[in-house]
Formats: sequence, structure tokens, C-alpha cells
Amino acid sequence: MEPQLDERAAPPLLWLPVRSLVNLAKMAYTESHLALVGSPMASATAQSAASFVSLDDLLGGDRILPHMPHSPLEWVSLIRRGIPSAAVDALTRLTRISQGELAASLGIPERTLARRKREGKLNSEESAKLVRLARAIARAEEVFEDLDRAIDWLRSVNPSLGGVTPLSLLDTDIGAEALMDTLGRIEHGVFA
Repeated sequence: MEPQLDERAAPPLLWLPVRSLVNLAKMAYTESHLALVGSPMASATAQSAASFVSLDDLLGGDRILPHMPHSPLEWVSLIRRGIPSAAVDALTRLTRISQGELAASLGIPERTLARRKREGKLNSEESAKLVRLARAIARAEEVFEDLDRAIDWLRSVNPSLGGVTPLSLLDTDIGAEALMDTLGRIEHGVFA
């Protein structure tokens, strides 16, 4: 005798398209996170679309950057000349990442960041690290469709990243690649 299927029952997850699985994962993350902070609008927020913050915006835009880069080679030129240190403040203000968290994620001592603020410009290596962090934040926001959720994910311990926070990996190129790969897997429905 064959078992009877209840047509009202939810289909197994294996039958859902990958995009549906990604949306379910995003909604589950959002609802569980918002339930932790006590928001009554978990479902509505999970389904709403948000506009994405750009790399330029994260670094202060045209009020801080001497000229707005429009290509990767223009970014290389800007990084080599050094990004104004005011971009650090713009990033911390927009993301609510503390100066200490920022310094640790960049692998730059806090005292060095403070000195660079007085000097007005980051060196090329520090500029490259700041742009790497801003790119990771922008990519996480794109995947999670919300800056607050992206920052929460970056601050949360992640088993697929060796049990560390994604933010803690950004002080190295390989760590940043692992973070970006994980975001790509999340976006494509491979739970990470």
C-alpha cells in the first residue's frame, strides 16, 4: 500500500528552486534575528526590498574622496595616492562599526588610525585594507538586502569560516576571499 500524500503539506525543500531556498534562508535569518531584538515586524521586514549602499557612499562619497572612481583602475590610482582619513569616520558612522572593531578588522593598530586621522590621509596599504572592508560590507548588504543584517552577519561567528566572525578575516586577502566565497554560496542557496 502506497502512502497518501497530503496536498496541503509543504513540499520538501529539495523540490524548491535554488532562488526560493535563498529567499527562505534570508527570511529565516531575518525573522530569527528580529525575534531576538523583539521586532513585531519580522515578516514584513524580511520581505521588503532595500536600496544598496555603494562603495563610494561607505567611504564618504564626493564630500570626502577627491574624485569618484568609475573603474577598477581609478580605484587603484586612488588607493596608491592614499584615501583621506575622513573615509574611516564615514564608514564607522554609516555602519556603526566601532573604531576598535574597524582597526582589528583592518589589522591596523588603533593608535596608527588615530595618527592617520591627524595626518589626514591613509597610506596605500591602509587604503587598500579600508577599500577591501568597504567592498565586503557592500557585498554582504547586497546578499542580505539590508545593511543592518549585513553588519550583524559580519559580526556573528560563522562555522563555515572556521568558527570566527567574517569581520575578523578581512585583515588578509585570503580571509577576504573566504568571506566573499561564503557570501556567494549564501546568495546561490548553498547554506554557509
